[in-house]
Amino acid sequence: ISQGPVCTNLGLKPGQRLTVKGKIAPNAKSFVMNLGKDATLLGLHFNPRFDAHGDVNTIVCNSKKVEEWGAEHREAVFPFQKGGTAEITFAVNQNDVTVHLPGHQFTFPNRLNLSVFDYFDTQGDFTLQSLSWE
Repeated sequence: ISQGPVCTNLGLKPGQRLTVKGKIAPNAKSFVMNLGKDATLLGLHFNPRFDAHGDVNTIVCNSKKVEEWGAEHREAVFPFQKGGTAEITFAVNQNDVTVHLPGHQFTFPNRLNLSVFDYFDTQGDFTLQSLSWE
């Protein structure tokens, strides 16, 4: 899996949001965005799958504590297209993260009770073009 840029000092707290823009590969199988404390404590593992691990056009989310993954959460709405662009906003709340997609949003619980999200990375068939936070 190709590794994109890694951010380690974001300092995202409840009430703040991170907006990610980029390009999806024309032959994309899946891509990943991780948000957490560091690479071992991931509050949100966001994984849109075009065709990977038996999933087709499904968004799979999870959390990871060191080597231990939580229960997978699946979203049936899939607003991504191969070769297209993607804009995704992660809004940090007290107890969860709201993921804003084109025409759709959902929340994922802050299972690790992180008070601050310092870490962000992208992997897979996605080229990061811009990151902004407020």
